[in-house]
Amino acid sequence: MRDTTPKSQHVTDYPNNNTIFSVWKLKEGVDYKAGFEALCGLVNNLNNSFKVRIADGPTSCIMGISYEAWLKLNLPTPLPKELKPFETIKGYKHTAVATSADLHFHLSAINPAICFDMAMALSKILLPIADCIDEIQGFKYWDGRAIIGFVDGTENPIGEDRNYFGIVGNEDPTYQGGSYLFVQKYIHFMKDWDNLSVEEQEKVIGRYKATDIEMEEDKKPSNSHTALTAIEDENGNELKIIRANMPYGNPSKGQAGTYFISYASTFSTTQKMLKNMFIGDPVGNYDRILDYSKAITGTLFFVPSFDLLDAYTAE
Repeated sequence: MRDTTPKSQHVTDYPNNNTIFSVWKLKEGVDYKAGFEALCGLVNNLNNSFKVRIADGPTSCIMGISYEAWLKLNLPTPLPKELKPFETIKGYKHTAVATSADLHFHLSAINPAICFDMAMALSKILLPIADCIDEIQGFKYWDGRAIIGFVDGTENPIGEDRNYFGIVGNEDPTYQGGSYLFVQKYIHFMKDWDNLSVEEQEKVIGRYKATDIEMEEDKKPSNSHTALTAIEDENGNELKIIRANMPYGNPSKGQAGTYFISYASTFSTTQKMLKNMFIGDPVGNYDRILDYSKAITGTLFFVPSFDLLDAYTAE
């Protein structure tokens, strides 16, 4: 019997060697219908085509749609249950800013040429109807480490847990197979970070730098990154998100950062982590990594299933 479960975009794929993150804002006074329909068809086509053409590693093109874009594009209502504009989270020292965007593309491949070709194909459709407001080229840094030297994404779910935590289930049947995508672009203050000893850096993160082993509970500070991003539901069950973070940088300008990107079956999980980081748990006990890394964007999107993209595509 044919499986009729909606097919998800590739949100549960593991991070690849090369990535382009592309963020777009729809133009005012433009008819988006034909362009968006063509875009949905292209996303499907790119994923299918490169699966056949490239045998040396997975390739994916993931499209996310913001709350504002959902309304502009006159997409179906009711909307996904937790799709809404992201609201600024302000702690007494650090702020998770909210920034406006309409469409987000996460292009991933083992070969940078594939990412480039996908970005060019998407741009041909997008440029008449939208403006690119940010484009980040991410790359794998050593054994999956962030520029600050620690392995990123160690607490990601693995195996079947990736589907459970990353993809919307039958709690929202219309949007089953979708995923909530949240992104933040962080800039690291590398001079300040590098002035810390390895031992101090480990206390900020809550892991040992060389081995990526989590610090013992009696040694891990309560304001370390790992302490504040480990959250549970009211029954004590651990809640997770799928992080697909990638480093980026411009060495000639002394710039380095992390593009934080999470996929989850519910945005409330990511939101709780962000509140712990920026406001603190308890209040004031904020994530110390924020003293060395600043969020300069923050936007929530929804990633529809391939089935919904097919439905939005012109015949």
